Amino acid sequence: MSTDPFIGVVSDTHGYYDPELDELFAGAAHIVHAGDVNDPAILARLSELAPLTAVAGNTDREDPRFDHLPWEVTVEIAGLRVLVCHIGADLMNRHDPVAEGFDLVISGHSHRAAVEWREQTLFLNPGSAGRPRFGQARTCALVTVTAGRPVAEIQTLD
Repeated sequence: MSTDPFIGVVSDTHGYYDPELDELFAGAAHIVHAGDVNDPAILARLSELAPLTAVAGNTDREDPRFDHLPWEVTVEIAGLRVLVCHIGADLMNRHDPVAEGFDLVISGHSHRAAVEWREQTLFLNPGSAGRPRFGQARTCALVTVTAGRPVAEIQTLD
């Protein structure tokens, strides 16, 4: 078993908390929710498992219960410089994460899991962990920090 720290990454829960996340994220150094939460109880439950960073998604923006959530955030997690926003295309209009030296960029919105390296920056979309929509598998991600670098693995939820 690896002793490297890991980050649990989830997005697009849309008001549904999958109990499978409790086991997957147990022992995480940190958890990131990349927006479209739709129920504050989800953030409360995740924050019981590990320190939590969350951003508002497009479906959260009109809900005053999420006024405290930023649209994007920069955070250091397990030695990684991380940029988080719900809609990756919007983020790219404001930033050049590779040039800005981010180790990891996390976004959601598309409901499609994706892992892509661009030079030294890992771009991650964990997919959607909410109820099934758009014919996509329900997923989240685990990011292990090995030798100071992120290694992402998409996890399919039953």
